Amino acid sequence: MTNQPLVSIITVVFNGEKHLQQTIDSVYNQTYKNIEYIIVDGKSTDNTINIIQNNKNKITKWISEPDKGLYDAMNKGISLANGQLIGTINSDDWYQSNAVELSVIAYINHPKAKIIHANRFDVYPNNTKKEFKFNPSAFKFLYFNMTYSHPTMFVVKEEYQKHKYSIKLKSSSDYQFILEAFLNDKNGFVHIPKPIVNFRLGGISAQLSFFDELKEAYLARKSAGMKTYKCCFALLLKFFLNPIVVLKRVLNKNS
Repeated sequence: MTNQPLVSIITVVFNGEKHLQQTIDSVYNQTYKNIEYIIVDGKSTDNTINIIQNNKNKITKWISEPDKGLYDAMNKGISLANGQLIGTINSDDWYQSNAVELSVIAYINHPKAKIIHANRFDVYPNNTKKEFKFNPSAFKFLYFNMTYSHPTMFVVKEEYQKHKYSIKLKSSSDYQFILEAFLNDKNGFVHIPKPIVNFRLGGISAQLSFFDELKEAYLARKSAGMKTYKCCFALLLKFFLNPIVVLKRVLNKNS
């Protein structure tokens, strides 16, 4: 590969001593090497800082200071990034070794791309994995739930200069960001049909009640520029279809 654009990778962490080393190693061991790696720590009180300091040779820059939550920390990392492409990998997750290489190839082959995304492996508490494949249904993405896998995304720097992540939402700011980009230019997305990230299930969204989830999704759609009646339709659709989704998950889990 003769054209090797700089890629920035950001890890946001707070008290992430359990899995942070695996995340760092997955970035360091990428087959693509023109990478700057940025870690944004939220003033951890566990062994996180020691892990960061012990891996200084693998990290381009890092900060440790209080923040206003996950999305505030992500915005801080983005402001420090110099790469043409910017990816974010949380401290519970890790990349496949060719994740950045595949994303850069897609970026080079699609000059008008704004967001590169891929499939992922969902990692269950017993460490079994199942591939989460991108669902190309625009209807499902617009009106039901997230079909794009945010941990797999590499976003061109210019897109982050247009808009960043809202700190008003607890778990749906990534959906708002992607939806806003989609509504502005749905052709700016390029999909890699392979899993490039290992994603541990859980996190903030899993801690929200169903009604808080509905509220967040409504606000995300509204803030992204969706018409009010469409936001209301999405809310009602989620409300009435959610029992079916829950039942399906239970049946798949027990099968």
